[in-house]
Amino acid sequence: MMLNKYPLWKNLLIIMVLALAVIYSVPNLYPPDPAIQITPNKSGAVLSERSLEQIRTNLTENNIDFFGEEVNGGTVLFRLTDDEQQLPAKDKLQRMLGDEFVVALNRAPTTPQWLLDMGAGPMTLGLDLSGGVHFLMEVDMESYMKGQMKNYQAEVKRLLREENIKYRRVTIEDNSLLISFKTEELQDQADTFLGREMSDFRATTVSNASNDVILALTEQKVKDLQSYAVKQNLTTIRNRVNELGVAEPLVQRQGPNRIVVQLPGVQDTATAKKVLGKAANLSFRLEAEPDAGRFSNEEFNFRNDEFRSARVEKKEIISGDRVTNAQPSFDENGQPQVNISLDSTGANIMAKVTRKAIKRRMAVLFIEQKPTTRYVMEEGKEVAVTKYTETRGIISLATIQSQLGSSFRITGLEPAEASELALLLRAGALAAPMYFVEERTVGPSLGKDNIEQGVMSVLVGLALVLAFMVIFYRLLGFYANIALFFNLVILIALMSLIGATLTLPGIAGIVLTVGMAVDANVLIFSRIREELNDGRSPQHAINEGYNRAFVTIFDANITTLIVAVILFAVGTGPVKGFAVTLSLGIITSMFTAIVLTRSLVNVTYGGRRISTLSIGGVNKDAMKQNDVTVEEAK
Repeated sequence: MMLNKYPLWKNLLIIMVLALAVIYSVPNLYPPDPAIQITPNKSGAVLSERSLEQIRTNLTENNIDFFGEEVNGGTVLFRLTDDEQQLPAKDKLQRMLGDEFVVALNRAPTTPQWLLDMGAGPMTLGLDLSGGVHFLMEVDMESYMKGQMKNYQAEVKRLLREENIKYRRVTIEDNSLLISFKTEELQDQADTFLGREMSDFRATTVSNASNDVILALTEQKVKDLQSYAVKQNLTTIRNRVNELGVAEPLVQRQGPNRIVVQLPGVQDTATAKKVLGKAANLSFRLEAEPDAGRFSNEEFNFRNDEFRSARVEKKEIISGDRVTNAQPSFDENGQPQVNISLDSTGANIMAKVTRKAIKRRMAVLFIEQKPTTRYVMEEGKEVAVTKYTETRGIISLATIQSQLGSSFRITGLEPAEASELALLLRAGALAAPMYFVEERTVGPSLGKDNIEQGVMSVLVGLALVLAFMVIFYRLLGFYANIALFFNLVILIALMSLIGATLTLPGIAGIVLTVGMAVDANVLIFSRIREELNDGRSPQHAINEGYNRAFVTIFDANITTLIVAVILFAVGTGPVKGFAVTLSLGIITSMFTAIVLTRSLVNVTYGGRRISTLSIGGVNKDAMKQNDVTVEEAK
């Protein structure tokens, strides 16, 4: 059997892998255009032609060059000629359009359609490379605690009624409930009963004309409630980001009541901002009876029709935190709806209430925090100040036809509104209202500098490695350089295919991969040179060099891969980015260093008798002996 000769199928397989790698890495040669995306804040709204003309005029008057205007439903995207113009364009348009529109930075893809049809697309870039949005959100603890105390107030009233203890009034004072009674006897009864039933409170009697009992939340319970609010909101925000498909987001707690959100590399930043900015929840309530007292109900406008209103009971059936799943669909008449699933507690409460309310109407309130921006002068500079106010609007008012349980549907919605509502409900309800303390846009110019510096580091490292390999290993070194090039191509293709996000630490991983990729070839070629110096023929030296070096290369790469996997498992953010590129780089380097270089060497030297090998550092006396041996073998 001839040494160093691959069968045809193996060579064809290598060529196919390289061809696919080239195809799926090519989209990265088409950088996205900087763009401005404008979306109405209200679901289902559409930009009018007048608004579009005002936008065009504003951009032109501010010397902002744009092209490639794209309108998709209610969203319009303007491609810009320069990255530096993104931030000025955003500021100018946001001020002109006001709070009714979301103006966001975007990156518009330029990948040819034929590549997209093959499933090829560019790598996703992290916040440090592509730019993106940084939010600092704060939980409104004051509003949250007020809501909790209202729930406790309703619970105390219910318990006292069930125990037949008559009270005058129950009022809220900070984190305490003040309960008044007619007689001292009722006061003592309530003190004993509530001290037993309300374990989260400290009950204290007050000797006064009102015979008051003060229920004060314990410090530990206050801390527990506030901690729960932050944790629940953190989970909800993460779910919302996941629903949006954001790559490598950062969502983490900062301090006692703040949450940091970073959204890098997303194509639709406007939608992300719109969904995250909505501290939305639902409230299910029965429509008030015609003869109901005014103090037991309240009036709300419809969310999509401010001229239409309805009165609903103040008492809430359930809130959105009881929703376990929500999916948009269409009813038998083709009208949009949202299918709702409740947890067991919510289902029981809903069944109990609706059993007695058949033929009555139930309202679904949509509660959200809406921003209002105004511009003020601070230290001679105009600064935007954003204030968030809670708004409540009815999105559905439907007649209860039968007892409701764990599943029912919300009708009377617009298609876009149904999709948005389903997304928010699937992500979960916020335990407490939130508002934005800080909103910072990481401009693409910083990312551009990082990319240029990262690419430069890769190119410099690559150039030095290429020169070293050619000088010391000659033709075999040249083959190693070819393999090194394709190693980078395959690595980029893999990252693009699996949707991995490239960050600045990830570029560091690529630089390390360059060194590791050539290290395997150094081991192989050094082994070949040792075999030649020991007097073996070139064919045997090549065969023994690859075979004997394989175990060493495999062991070294496997141990490094184990460490990379651990880094990915326990690390966050930048550490994960480094671990991903390092792991993929190890796999691709083993393929190119062992399989590809051997294929090139086999094509050049395999399957025939040779007396010399283009490799540096071989002892001349050994080569002379090698030549004699070859001649004698003939």
